[in-house]
Amino acid sequence: MTALIIILLVALLLIGVFWSTYNSLVKLDERVNEAWSDITVQLKYRADLIPNVIETVKGYAKHEKEVFEGVTEARSAVMGAKTVKSAAKAETEMTNALSKVFAIAENYPELKANTNFQKLQEQLQDVEDKIQASRRFYNAGAKELNTKIKTFPTNLINNIIGHFKVRDYFEVADREKIENAPEVKF
Repeated sequence: MTALIIILLVALLLIGVFWSTYNSLVKLDERVNEAWSDITVQLKYRADLIPNVIETVKGYAKHEKEVFEGVTEARSAVMGAKTVKSAAKAETEMTNALSKVFAIAENYPELKANTNFQKLQEQLQDVEDKIQASRRFYNAGAKELNTKIKTFPTNLINNIIGHFKVRDYFEVADREKIENAPEVKF
């Protein structure tokens, strides 16, 4: 009788550990999904602002067609990105393309003084800050989930379930290029 009670207690303990571990993985996975959703919302908002910036700059710098095409291509890449890695790569392209647009604006004092351009610039800076915050939140969630998936006993339980996958970090593809980007002053 005592052996049966011990076996039942051990079985209940194992079920409790399994249940608790599974639920904690679900919570972390959903937190990472939410963080990814936040990033995509901010990227979409920025992508929606970019045509306004381009149209404003085009009015002053009509001969800079190659730069505008680069921004359009980068915008399409950001909007079409489906994975963290493709979004990070597209993000790098967008940052480079936008820096070229703002470098062009340096050559046009009347553009720099344009209130619409200034407002668009402020909105872009605000959304860039939000993207950075969203990326940090996503990467923190991915780190927590990845650590949980890889540690004992969660790794054993996840191997049985096979449902939860390690998430990629949202990293800048060409960090050196971005860290050494030209400084634009208005």
